Amino acid sequence: MKIIFDTNFLIDTIKYKIDAIRELRRICDFNFELCILDKTLDELKKINKPESRIALSFLHIFNIIQTSKFKNKKIDDILVEISSSDTIIATQDQELKRRLRKKYIPIVIIRQRKYYKFA
Repeated sequence: MKIIFDTNFLIDTIKYKIDAIRELRRICDFNFELCILDKTLDELKKINKPESRIALSFLHIFNIIQTSKFKNKKIDDILVEISSSDTIIATQDQELKRRLRKKYIPIVIIRQRKYYKFA
């Protein structure tokens, strides 16, 4: 099962000092693989915040999904398009969550700035 982090979720995880691996192991009773889109990586490089620099240092634990076939699409559109039955999207974005729910895609969110939860 792939768990794909969007940009804000990754930054919020660092900002709130949440141990992502521990939290995912707590809520997931299955094997998973952490992923981000290459466009998310590009976005992190453009953001000039301490959290984005820290996030870039943790990229070795993520598999990077190449999105070259989605030339001019926004990250949220790509996430919706590539999501499937073996994908979980980790996001805080309300609009993206609404779109994913329509496709019955599982979503992980941050609750009370402390822990992860399936939405």
